[in-house]
Amino acid sequence: MWGRKGVIRVWGRGCFLFILLVLSLYPATVVRAGEAGRFPFPPAGSWYHGVFPGGSSGEEDDITPEGLDDYEQAAGKKVAWVYFSHNWFKGHAFPAETVNWIRKRGSVPFIRLMLRDQAEQDRANRRYTIPRILAGDFDPDFQAWAEAARDSGGPLMVEYGTEMNGRWFPWNGLWHGGGEKNGYGDPQKADGPERFRDAYRHIIKVMRDAGASNILWVFHVNDGDHPSNDWNRLEQYYPGSDSIDVLGVSVYGAQSPQDKEWPAFRSGMDEVYPRLAKLDPAKPILVLEMGVTGRHPKVRKADWTQNALTDLQSGRWPKVAGFAWWNEKWENDNNRKNDTNMRIQDDPETTKVFQELVGKNPKVLDRLVIR
Repeated sequence: MWGRKGVIRVWGRGCFLFILLVLSLYPATVVRAGEAGRFPFPPAGSWYHGVFPGGSSGEEDDITPEGLDDYEQAAGKKVAWVYFSHNWFKGHAFPAETVNWIRKRGSVPFIRLMLRDQAEQDRANRRYTIPRILAGDFDPDFQAWAEAARDSGGPLMVEYGTEMNGRWFPWNGLWHGGGEKNGYGDPQKADGPERFRDAYRHIIKVMRDAGASNILWVFHVNDGDHPSNDWNRLEQYYPGSDSIDVLGVSVYGAQSPQDKEWPAFRSGMDEVYPRLAKLDPAKPILVLEMGVTGRHPKVRKADWTQNALTDLQSGRWPKVAGFAWWNEKWENDNNRKNDTNMRIQDDPETTKVFQELVGKNPKVLDRLVIR
């Protein structure tokens, strides 16, 4: 939650020393904003902790307090933010109900603004297209959304264009110009990423103009570029330091028991971290999605998780300010043995890893305090 402005006068040296003592006992409340933005770096050697607490529809918008309870109990710690999707194929109105219950739990709502026609992936939008965003067709919806966000009672984290360097989402450049350079904007830049960049800047400007200064805007990439063409590199999509408050990345292990690859968390982070750190050196980096399935024949869920959390907490990637687990399970086919299950509460060994490296670790922080 955001810190409240106020003036506290303390008379007497004894009172002053007492307050310093209290602050030292609660490091999560002593968070200073980064010099170049509004998102706070945590104290040195600390990390914020968030989660996507699952759902049952696969559309990533049906999270519940009960699902969050299950995760927090297994992890042994509350979360600084709770992540969920707002799918525009279900409606444009600000998701006030979900935001409200997350706030009451003491966490910051983190909204994936999903302007897509349907939940199915690997296809272009027909309605919520980037050219229509650029033309201002949805500006009244953005303005209404922003006004509701402004009046929602606290800070929000919001992203548009989740994992935009992955072709599975309709805002990837592949679906609106790809590497062509003669159809839009700067003739030296690929049209697909340039259109995305300008569309995201447009959304942010409209919402800021509507007074939604409580929104912290996130640029969220995948750890690998798909397709791997130069025009699709994540750097091509960046809206700029004046628009974005924090950088984020998804880094997964095996996502299905049938996956032919089982990447280690370290390998994904080692590849993407230098690129993000160079992209905007003043901005903190969050691992916004991480997880691995159980039942994979080549990798144990608990081992992958322990290695990932240990590396995160080692200082190997010093600009990483926090991480969030993707705590979901889903069916892949009619064989239950092939179901994906990333939920930590369903695997006792993984639960134990979280209890030790998250729940009992005072350096893992359960709230944001932004001045």
